[in-house]
Amino acid sequence: MSRIVDVETVDLRFPTSRELDGSDAMNPAPDYSAAYVVLRTDHPRVDEGHGFTFTIGRGNELVVAAIEVLARRALTWSVEELAEDLGGFARHLAADSQLRWLGPDKGVLHLATAAVLNAAWDLAAKIAGKPVWKLLADMPPERLVDLVDWRYLRDELTPQAALELLRRAEPGRADRERHVRAAGYPAYTTSAGWLGYDDDKLRRLCREAVAAGWDAVKVKVGADLHEDQRRCRIVREELGPHRRLMIDANQALGVSEAIRWHRALAGLDVHWFEEPTSPDDVLGHAAIQRAIAPTLVATGEHAHNAVMFKQFLQAGALGVCQLDACRLAGVNEAVAVLLLAAARGVPVCPHAGGVGLCELVQHLSIFDYVAVSGALDGRVVEYVDHLHEHFADPVRLRDGRYLPPESPGYSARVHPESLARYRFPDGAGWAGSASS
Repeated sequence: MSRIVDVETVDLRFPTSRELDGSDAMNPAPDYSAAYVVLRTDHPRVDEGHGFTFTIGRGNELVVAAIEVLARRALTWSVEELAEDLGGFARHLAADSQLRWLGPDKGVLHLATAAVLNAAWDLAAKIAGKPVWKLLADMPPERLVDLVDWRYLRDELTPQAALELLRRAEPGRADRERHVRAAGYPAYTTSAGWLGYDDDKLRRLCREAVAAGWDAVKVKVGADLHEDQRRCRIVREELGPHRRLMIDANQALGVSEAIRWHRALAGLDVHWFEEPTSPDDVLGHAAIQRAIAPTLVATGEHAHNAVMFKQFLQAGALGVCQLDACRLAGVNEAVAVLLLAAARGVPVCPHAGGVGLCELVQHLSIFDYVAVSGALDGRVVEYVDHLHEHFADPVRLRDGRYLPPESPGYSARVHPESLARYRFPDGAGWAGSASS
């Protein structure tokens, strides 16, 4: 039996604040970062599994420290056991009662769990010789259901109901796989709309997005209503009347403020209003959704576990489910949310505004289409044009659509030279910089 013999962690940070890439109403100068982990094995064919979770700079070291504590539990499993029982491995990671006191299922420890589980899925997929989306899509429904911890979800969706949902989707799996391989998966871009960009840059990037074939663009709002009106008018002018315009307040507004913001922008035909208020305020989101319909409320990038998504769905508080591959506890909990959303008929449009998130969420959305929801209507994956060059298996796009990854694994491996250059605080990319 092969073993996980060592765990390496890296505090990886990119100085995106220098150009205000990623800037929004709550995060004016983020440094896109990853608490990065490598599971090293003595397996004869696959010696490493790579994973990470996303932060925006300060505090990344706390997640790295949590990974180092949590990953000790991975050392007790054989590689073969892990690859055959990814549901059991996830439950094993979460079973330390002393660590769970720090959560449960939220905060720094939950982010660390995401990093370790993402690395485990990368390892298992490499052993299977498949990308993660294909590994998932080829699993029988019974095994997919076993990936999920159902303790707190059964009042909304039972394992048997999830099994029936997956079985109904089985007959069309092969056809949908052929379709997504040929046509790709729909995407939208946020790269034009960061809050720190001036008007000239905003207009130029919108024109470039239209020329590149994008039919949906998201704009950051929430700092100044009059400025947002002016900026969104620029975007609508450049997009024309038929392309979709989405807005994102990144939690900056109260419930009444968010409704007022939407009314001031409603003449611009806003498709969805993302994170209009506190990410924990389920009933506040429900009130906003009632007030701004038919504009959809989109949220979930800061919903820290499947229970939160359960409550949002039960309350009719979101029209677009935006799970995050690193805020949730890795692939297993993402599968739970995909099932919950499919049972309610709510489209999943994952959050990908961060280093490596595009690389991960493409797997989840493609799997959702092939084997869970079986649908593309209303579904798009976020795309940001940042930092893909640091990944060994970066995303590939054609005509505004993600092309399915082909390499085995979870597309998570960062080039060694990038790890060395942007390791914080001693990498060459940080030389001479003030402490983040």
